[in-house]
Amino acid sequence: MNAPLSNDQQTTLARAERQAQVVQALLQVLPQHALLYTTEDTVPYECDGLTAYRARPMCVALPETVDQVQAVLKACYALDVPVVARGAGTGLSGGAMPHTMGVTLSLAKFNQILNIDATARTAVVQCGVRNLAISEAVSQYGLYYAPDPSSQIACTIGGNVAENSGGVHCLKYGLTVHNVLKVKGFTIEGEPIEFGSDALDTPGLDLLPVVVGSEGMLAVTTEVTVKLVPKPQLARCIMASFDDVRKAGDAVAAVIAAGIIPAGLEMMDGPMTAAVEDFVHADYDLSAAAILLCESDGTPEEVEEEIGRMSEVLRGCGATAITVSRDEAQRMKFWSGRKNAFPASGRISPDYMCMDSTIPRKRLADILEAISEMEKKYQLRCLNVFHAGDGNLHPLILFDANDPDQMHRCEQFGADILETSVAMGGTVTGEHGVGIEKVNSMCVQFSAEENEQMFGVKRAFDSKGLLNPGKVIPTLHRCAEYGKMLVRAGQIKHPDLPRF
Repeated sequence: MNAPLSNDQQTTLARAERQAQVVQALLQVLPQHALLYTTEDTVPYECDGLTAYRARPMCVALPETVDQVQAVLKACYALDVPVVARGAGTGLSGGAMPHTMGVTLSLAKFNQILNIDATARTAVVQCGVRNLAISEAVSQYGLYYAPDPSSQIACTIGGNVAENSGGVHCLKYGLTVHNVLKVKGFTIEGEPIEFGSDALDTPGLDLLPVVVGSEGMLAVTTEVTVKLVPKPQLARCIMASFDDVRKAGDAVAAVIAAGIIPAGLEMMDGPMTAAVEDFVHADYDLSAAAILLCESDGTPEEVEEEIGRMSEVLRGCGATAITVSRDEAQRMKFWSGRKNAFPASGRISPDYMCMDSTIPRKRLADILEAISEMEKKYQLRCLNVFHAGDGNLHPLILFDANDPDQMHRCEQFGADILETSVAMGGTVTGEHGVGIEKVNSMCVQFSAEENEQMFGVKRAFDSKGLLNPGKVIPTLHRCAEYGKMLVRAGQIKHPDLPRF
């Protein structure tokens, strides 16, 4: 008589049977080469840019036409199979981490720019077009696409829509939601859906801001109409040094209070500056406790006037040194350092976890001082780079994922940063999304009733809950368990806080 199967063996067998069923269904609508399901083929899709968390999908669909996307969704809906849409996989919150019993829908092959209207200043692009490729294609018309996340050389416009991505120039030019006119795609049932319009307004409810930033939970994006803006005649960048992080933080608030909206206003602390300088040699001031990069763009007259005003404010706030880019080469050199903050951190640590909370600008120094204390508490280093102009923090916690204790301390460190940000009047995320990384911290910011309202929106688009399930919105049970964990960790005294 054969011994009964263990629970693990039963789970493995059930998964294999389910996988065979799904593969058979998808091979009816996809060519053989457009479906991956062996272990060696699906392993590369186990995670996105948040490599600390991994899962292997049952299979990966790589459709090549819009009709194939629709057919895949219809097949998965009929079989009640979860679907996780994926672009370039550069996301940093685990938004594209696969579902172990689901299909990863890779849209990487949708990489064509369909139309450029230089007169209307718009471009129609497929979801897999790289962010930077849009600006490269429209450069001949004196135009560009403004949102510029640091991953713009690789990240896709579909992913930008999912996360509502920003970038170093979002202070003046806005996030993805401010630079998109229309989004086309499909619901989980495979029904065509369109948000926004080619006009400045659309009849009925304005659902474009709902789908932008929805992290693939409401629909699968296949095509986007983006706004383009004219290239400024001139851009110059100030590098301002400060001997104290509080002075630098106060200077950010002072610039905005003076009625100046820079094209970009970024902040890096001393440890981050050192890591970046060793990597790209951007001529950063290594003696500074913090540096600010403040950019002005426009006509030469506008830039000269604004650079003068910003320099005056920065000196008044205690800047120890001010360097203004003398030409375009030096300006790009300054920005190359900021754009390479993440890879520079990766050179000095086996792993890092990049957080993404947002706080009021006036609390920048407070959060930096709080993070400094957390470094001592959790015995881990943290390098700080901020979209300072809009209070969007990107602390990078350095750790070794091969050490379970370090991994645990890193998770606690990150949660502490997010919860402290909320306590200071901020939010748990700015532009990287919630994904799987911050779903527990959503319990701190939102009540059970508020989370249920978000689930209501989700159900209106996806009644079965098949699109990117288990992410972004925490369940009541999850929040209760998270509250108990915080009690055990000594971070709160009791779990019956209003948010829990």
